[in-house]
Amino acid sequence: PFDLTFLFTDIEGSTRLWEQHGAALGPLLAWHDALAARCVQQHRGDLVKRTGDGLHAAFADPGDALRAVIALQIGLQQPLPADLAAPPGAWPLRVRCGLHRGPSEARDGDFYGRTLNRAARIMGVAHGAQVLLSQAVVDALQGRLPEAAGLADLGLVRLRDLAQPERLYQLAHPALPARFPPLR
Repeated sequence: PFDLTFLFTDIEGSTRLWEQHGAALGPLLAWHDALAARCVQQHRGDLVKRTGDGLHAAFADPGDALRAVIALQIGLQQPLPADLAAPPGAWPLRVRCGLHRGPSEARDGDFYGRTLNRAARIMGVAHGAQVLLSQAVVDALQGRLPEAAGLADLGLVRLRDLAQPERLYQLAHPALPARFPPLR
């Protein structure tokens, strides 16, 4: 096993969007997928797999992971390309993100282990457009936050099915939303 930083993302309310808009949502989600993959690749990450309406990526450097997620969230707030129309109420897409770092096992092009479960659970308590980091990621960053980025300590949080609570931090950045309801 070796330590990596894992990013999990998910589009908030995607089931409702699919129910409301059906196939009309397809081009918008394809654009989202391309943007997310580009942000991961431009920041030296590996796109492990798509997870329905989100993704799972791995990064050797937690700073690269954080820069990728900042680029993704900023990209999601920009106007859509002129050749792409979003169904009414489907834009902007609100993507929740969770970052966690630790050991994992690589097998058949995928990763397995407790670290991945925790990363997915961290993403699961976030709200759309919110980025949450574990204490392990914050420790690995050792004060190397990207320019203009900050962290808000949200305290210890109990995550579904996990025995130990996790200290979570919310990414703060002037180009991103700052206020969210209590964690889910």
